[in-house]
Amino acid sequence: MSALTTIGLRGPARVVVRQHRLTLWIVGALALAGIAAVVVTSLWTASASDTFASTDCSVENTVRGCGDTVRHFLDAELRLSRAVGYADLVMMLLPAFIGMFVAGPLIGRELESGTYKVFWAQSLSPARWLAAKLAVPAVLTLAGVSVLSAVSAWAWSRAKTTHYPRDWYEREVYGAMGTVPVGYALLMLALGALAGLLLRRTVSAMVVTVIGYGVLVTAMNSVRNGLWPTLTATSRLEDGHRFPAGVADAGQGWLTGGGERLSVDVCRNTADFERCLADKDITQRYLDYHPASHFWPLQLVETGILLVLATLAVALAFRVLRRRHA
Repeated sequence: MSALTTIGLRGPARVVVRQHRLTLWIVGALALAGIAAVVVTSLWTASASDTFASTDCSVENTVRGCGDTVRHFLDAELRLSRAVGYADLVMMLLPAFIGMFVAGPLIGRELESGTYKVFWAQSLSPARWLAAKLAVPAVLTLAGVSVLSAVSAWAWSRAKTTHYPRDWYEREVYGAMGTVPVGYALLMLALGALAGLLLRRTVSAMVVTVIGYGVLVTAMNSVRNGLWPTLTATSRLEDGHRFPAGVADAGQGWLTGGGERLSVDVCRNTADFERCLADKDITQRYLDYHPASHFWPLQLVETGILLVLATLAVALAFRVLRRRHA
């Protein structure tokens, strides 16, 4: 990190890096350790798969003498699935930690202790001070989270071919790949700065930032299916419930002979289920869904929303700074 302070960094940006170089080193080391763990586990599982393929054993039709071989092979795949799951969970929590760091140690602590006055007394305007506080973590966040997202996508592509696959639309999987993790990270960076400026207290700003992240994630999860037009599949009652595999369920229910949509629960608590269907003229079941091809449209629309919110939060942060320290 000392190289960063001597190559390409000047003025307040250099000071920000020097102030928090230990934290940056620790975070960087943990990120590299996590990437190494996922890559090693994936390569080890691939080796176990190649070894298993060279035997005459099969998971589906285990023959005598293959029990231990199959067990070891499935254990290797399960370890990979769990490693990817843990990595996805970390990616989901990472934006909250970024926001907490910006809200607390980066901004809140300086305002609480009054050390910001030292910089402002040295011909550094409040606006330049905040710009440096945001620019350095923004660049590091953009680069770091982009790399981690790419690694997550690579690991998921390896794990989805195992006997313990995870679907692309699962919240942890979806939130760990593509552009969405970058959008959440940058938005939480902006919200953390805003919280630090408004509250001027380290712990309070960090707590509010975490709460804000929880509200944000809950809200986006509830509206995500509506960010892109869904497809609809129907299935006749006599054919059973045959719907596409590997798709994200965006809503399902019944269709009458006239095309009217009814809730999936409309006949659930009736004594005679078949009679209820007939009385309501229900002839088909429908499923609104997102196929795997909607992954990138959903990602880009959601990321766009997050970046707009991040821009608004940054603009509000500078406005707060100007009004309090004009």
